[in-house]
Formats: sequence, C-alpha cells, structure tokens
Amino acid sequence: MSDKKLKVLAVDDDMINLKLLKTMLMKTPNVSQVVEAKNGADAIGVLKSQDDIDIILLDIIMPVMGGIEMLKVIRADESLRQLPVIVLTTDETKKGEALECGANGFLMKPVREKDVVAKIAQLAL
Repeated sequence: MSDKKLKVLAVDDDMINLKLLKTMLMKTPNVSQVVEAKNGADAIGVLKSQDDIDIILLDIIMPVMGGIEMLKVIRADESLRQLPVIVLTTDETKKGEALECGANGFLMKPVREKDVVAKIAQLAL
C-alpha cells in the first residue's frame, strides 16, 4: 500500500449517510480529505472545480441528478473518465446497471467501515 493520501468525494443526498461516511473515512490513515456533495449535479461541480479528487463514493438514488446519470457524465468526460467510482446503494437491482455504466465497485448500504476501506484500498492505491 502506498503512502498517498487520498481526497475522497462522497455523494449522497442523506446528510446522516454523508456524515457517517466522512467519519469512517477520516479514521482511515490513507484518507486526507472528504469532500461532500448532496447530488450528482453538485458533485460534477466539485469535480470541475477541484482536479485532485482521487476516488468517488456515489449514492444511486438522489434528487436533481442520480448516481447512474452522474456516472454516465463522468465516463463521457475525458478529464474525469479515469476516476474510480464506488457505488453505494440499498437497491441491489441497481448493481448491474451501475457496473455497466462504469462503476468500479459496488457496496450495499448500510456500508460497513471495513468494507469501504478495503474497496478504496483496492481501487485507489
């Protein structure tokens, strides 16, 4: 595992989920910062303004722009295409669609700390 400190973008419309994710991630030695967005449109704005995001944790079901829609935008954008995206959802039926649209990983909610840390280590380091 490298010593690189990761900047994580967490995208979820549920503030409790965001806070929980942030708390879990900030306990992880290889995460330096967690940037939050409450929907896909906000997240795209963050990605356009901050070019140092290392990995995205993405909820699927959100208002304004959902996770699948955001994935399609990311994968169509030359500058964002390589970013690893881990989809987080309560809806198992979305797994195939998320992976088809370019998700690099999939975790069921409620997310367990060890699972999200292992998945990030696998994809981003």
